[in-house]
Amino acid sequence: MKPSRSEFLTVRGLRLHVRHWGEEGAPKLFMLHGWMDMSASFQFVVDCLQGQWHVIAPDWRGFGLSDRSGHDTYWFPDYLADLDALLDHYAPNQAINLLGHSMGGNIAGLYAGVRPQRVGKLINLEGFGLPSARPSQYPVRVAKWLDELREPPSMRGYASLDEVAARLRKTNPRLSFERAAFLASHWAEQDRDGEWKILGDPAHKMTGPLPYRVDEIMAAWEAITAPVLWVEAEETDMWRWMGPKEQARAEIDRRMSHLKQVTPRMMPQAGHMLHHDQPELLARMVEEFLDAA
Repeated sequence: MKPSRSEFLTVRGLRLHVRHWGEEGAPKLFMLHGWMDMSASFQFVVDCLQGQWHVIAPDWRGFGLSDRSGHDTYWFPDYLADLDALLDHYAPNQAINLLGHSMGGNIAGLYAGVRPQRVGKLINLEGFGLPSARPSQYPVRVAKWLDELREPPSMRGYASLDEVAARLRKTNPRLSFERAAFLASHWAEQDRDGEWKILGDPAHKMTGPLPYRVDEIMAAWEAITAPVLWVEAEETDMWRWMGPKEQARAEIDRRMSHLKQVTPRMMPQAGHMLHHDQPELLARMVEEFLDAA
């Protein structure tokens, strides 16, 4: 495995963990992880990159080794503000290469529309977005949020790292025992009672009170000026949030049509965690896209 190094920065009052691979002077590639994940998740893809890259991957607030917010709810715009501050630190006044997976892909897509001059090339790995909320859902959604504030969610514990690895393999049977063991060692830590707990703030599991307005998201996507590599996994089930498969496919294609310069690719023999399932092929796709004129 290519060695990584850790750095901690104070960003907007929180101590955020940032993982680096490669030399400081190499071209920069920022990688943004998804929900309940962490920066080390990209290790297998980084190992397969053939070129010289300085890969910079933060742990989002409340995930991995970054500080938790201390609040009972996480707000999506905070991720954009944290990313803006991180880019100002590592790549001031530069148009950067930005890759995001799942939630990280959604953050990357929004940021590339809000700050189009800051993103030179964008790679979206399964960052489809959520189903558009209907106004009629608002009272029920806020009521659910209020109920969860009274009884906050929690994280279950595991007796050993082997159990954590088994949990990862249950979610993704394609993971080898070796890869699952590596991810488990970064995904969880042992608490004072000897249990292994996922390095994610349980508050991330809260129902957000704010509705997802897809028209506003599409307005951001339309403002993206960077070329976009859009990668889906053949065996993903992320579309299930948008209804039956044909309906979901039509909605995903409709959303993709808002991107001015998009190269869609399908990843064979992979599920949602395509960077774990097919890191060699993904690394090849990424470098071909970044190396293209």
